Amino acid sequence: MRLSILGNLFQTFLKINRQPSLIPETIELHKASKQLELVYAHNQRFHLDAEYLRVHSPSAEVRGHHPDQATLQVGKKNVGILSVTAVGNYALQINFDDNHNSGIYSWEYLHELCDKKENYWKIYLDKLTADGGNRDPDVTVIQLFDPH
Repeated sequence: MRLSILGNLFQTFLKINRQPSLIPETIELHKASKQLELVYAHNQRFHLDAEYLRVHSPSAEVRGHHPDQATLQVGKKNVGILSVTAVGNYALQINFDDNHNSGIYSWEYLHELCDKKENYWKIYLDKLTADGGNRDPDVTVIQLFDPH
């Protein structure tokens, strides 16, 4: 499924207001592999898994209204993307199959998720391990005693 996002009016807007290098030229939703493919200038391609996008949602539900209010997302290993919708000229809304759809992914944030994917994923996995969480929705980790 291809989402065309760059019309003449939009291109004019970008020249005036945005850095074009942060705006993908094409966005493809690959439902079978549960990935969003973003293609930037010079054929720079990124494949972002639905799980990665879901656990890094910019929504208040995930991030909170302050960094101390962030909620670690667990059990999202099998999440998929139902649809992707342009939000004005500045972002995407991703509708996940776990009914989460409140995150608005600005072009800048999507580009950041692409550029820092390996680092952000490692940080997420480290937090998950430290919290005793699991990516698999069918697994519940029960800690019987404090190992410290």
